[in-house]
Amino acid sequence: MEDNSSWVGGEVRPINDRVISVQVLVMMFLGINFLLILTFFKNKSFYTISRYILFAVTLLSDSFLLLISTILFLLAYFNFTIQVWLCINISVVALLYSMVTPVTLTAMTLERYVAICMPLRHAELCSQRIHVHCILIIHGLSSISCIAVFSSFFASASFSLYSQDRICSVQMYILHRWQGHIRSAVQQFYFLIMVIIIVFCYVKIMKVAKTASGENKKSTRKGLRTVILHGFQLLLCLIQLWTPFIENYVFQINLSLFINVRFFNYVLFYLTPKCLSPLIYGLRDDHFFHALKKYVVFDLYKTNILQGRLTVSNRQNVQCT
Repeated sequence: MEDNSSWVGGEVRPINDRVISVQVLVMMFLGINFLLILTFFKNKSFYTISRYILFAVTLLSDSFLLLISTILFLLAYFNFTIQVWLCINISVVALLYSMVTPVTLTAMTLERYVAICMPLRHAELCSQRIHVHCILIIHGLSSISCIAVFSSFFASASFSLYSQDRICSVQMYILHRWQGHIRSAVQQFYFLIMVIIIVFCYVKIMKVAKTASGENKKSTRKGLRTVILHGFQLLLCLIQLWTPFIENYVFQINLSLFINVRFFNYVLFYLTPKCLSPLIYGLRDDHFFHALKKYVVFDLYKTNILQGRLTVSNRQNVQCT
């Protein structure tokens, strides 16, 4: 009989309900994100609208990060070790895309600010020509944290460390206290800048909402609610930047508590922000929601009908022969 457990390093660790529930959530979010990404690429009208392009960047980043983070989560849970050089390659991508989402959310907030507070300049500042540059800037800004972490690690790590087997986690790259200070300073700088941008956009949109009237007032209030949701989502993403320091402190105190804290942080600060992205633009945005509904109901139904006809036609051809 197959036992529902894992043998790692001479220790049997059972697969409990928490691990299974996390994997179910991850698969569910990946499925939703995949459906939304397909909807974006099926509708070419989204290619010229800034907020939908940034939304697609967020979905791709979230999906990529979910896939990598759940693999690292399972490796850490089962105490499965890999060589440090391989862990570095995985962690570079994970750290980069963990920053892409909050930076993109900040860019989406700025886009809403321009659309509501500077409508006459929106077409100029958010033109199709700027989209590629904007995506490159987002990835460039997101890589600063990654460069800071791994530059300090490469400067301190010995060559023999790269061939060792370790549990792949962010704590592995902090060999000295000053490295933790560098990372903390970079994360706090990100936190400060993003909070300032969110608060600035919220205040400006609030002022416009008070003076707007009619359809403009309705549109402005909807934009204000979008900024609030972005702010909440961004807050969770920014708290996520602090979780490694909390986990590192708990790890030194109690390993069992560390596992529980890491599970809590993963669900609340990694998974929760990822499920808010489909809510903000996948369901609340009328244009995208109608495109999603059309794709799910009409295109999938049409595909099933065509497949059914092909099956019937093939059977008839077989019978004739």
